[in-house]
Amino acid sequence: MKFIFLILTTISFSFAFAAKPIDKSDKKYFDETYRPQFHFSPGKGIMSTPLGQFFYNGEYHMFYQYQPDTTATAPTQWGHAVSKDLIKWENLPVLNLPGSGENICTPHSGSAVVDEKNLTGLQQGEEKTILLFYTGRECGQCLAFSNDKGRTWKKYNKNPLIEPGNDNTLGPNVFFDQVSGKWIMTIYRCPDGDVSKQGISIYNSSDLLHWELQSHLEGFSSSADLFKLTMDGETKWILSGGNEYLTGKFDGKSFIPETKIRKIDLGKNFQAAHAWTNLPDGKVIQIAWMRGGKFPGMPFNGQMTFPCELSLRKTQTGSLLCRKPIDGLDKFFDKDLKKKEKNLIPGLKGNLIGAINGDALLIKGIFDPKTSDGFGFIIRNGKKSSGTIIKYETARKSLDCLSRQVLVEPKNGKLELEILVDRTSIEVFANGGESVLSSCFTPTEGEDDLVLWTQGGELFVDQLEIYTIKSVWKEGK
Repeated sequence: MKFIFLILTTISFSFAFAAKPIDKSDKKYFDETYRPQFHFSPGKGIMSTPLGQFFYNGEYHMFYQYQPDTTATAPTQWGHAVSKDLIKWENLPVLNLPGSGENICTPHSGSAVVDEKNLTGLQQGEEKTILLFYTGRECGQCLAFSNDKGRTWKKYNKNPLIEPGNDNTLGPNVFFDQVSGKWIMTIYRCPDGDVSKQGISIYNSSDLLHWELQSHLEGFSSSADLFKLTMDGETKWILSGGNEYLTGKFDGKSFIPETKIRKIDLGKNFQAAHAWTNLPDGKVIQIAWMRGGKFPGMPFNGQMTFPCELSLRKTQTGSLLCRKPIDGLDKFFDKDLKKKEKNLIPGLKGNLIGAINGDALLIKGIFDPKTSDGFGFIIRNGKKSSGTIIKYETARKSLDCLSRQVLVEPKNGKLELEILVDRTSIEVFANGGESVLSSCFTPTEGEDDLVLWTQGGELFVDQLEIYTIKSVWKEGK
């Protein structure tokens, strides 16, 4: 049986990166009006898809497709950043491979792994070799490598590892499968150039250099990650691409779906999700491009979602991929407000949280709707604008933010919300990340009031914590 479904195609830009160091001594460093303060954004230019993410020697690496300005037409290169905690990032020089900008075999999209056992024989010195697999434009699947912790890269002199043939391919994603003892590569592929057969092809290898085609699953229209999660002691495999995923089984050669296709995120600006490889403790942490965000008057365009740890949870509708913001933001907390066991009655007590405001916030609460017809928050409220409303409609069990809705069933009559507000984005996580709305917005400058409201009846606030978040870009953090 064939499983046919579509995943939104990630738009990939063909960009070059002419990085100019930013003066961090400048008091306005990364503090523009619409500069995200705890989400990743480039110093300048346009950013899109995250790719090539790996962990090595205490550093999280992230590449991303990049263009220095909107008029550039140069070949694709990758921006590059590293972090110790996945929150505060340091921009590194662009991935610069010999021949980039001079021929068609420049990197398009891909992934990176650490060659711990030096299977390729490419290691020089004490540092492990980092392998970067990428689709070379019209050149098939290629390899680059680094022997200095990802600071400089060389193209493998026997590229391509997989000939392009007549297939349209994109985004090799590589990982090691403990059960089969093989390295696995997933590639978006149109066999013989036939779009009707587009999907994910699975290859395997023993030495990371020679790859054999094992299977092809039709339906996907973008590259995809394949990773495993544990649910109630049972291992399940997730095939995740764009903004959608399947749960199923994997035998080292083929992925067998067990569920229907689901969305990862129901917000309006979530696309091209990818996970890090080689993480300690077997964690799966994912980040995505917030496609379509607006940043008027800014020297940059684009931001990532906040990194989330993934888990699989059994629900009444089957296994569900859940996303929870990673720990670590508490290092950047500034002011806080905490409330517990409070009744909120329309028109009587005013705004329960009027004592705190800001343009970068973490809001965590557990709410009992009681007789309330609907309740929620007004974000970035003020005199010049009415702010942005997050609303839960009790009868419809519908959570709404920035014109996107998701059905959220209360648990034991209560609703749990975790909300990340940055200068140009709102991410709402309901019931431990079972439902998520990630969207961009463009609030009115200078308006930063916060309101908790209820209508039609009483809302009981079991507990509520709100923190303002300091910029992660400033020195001394």
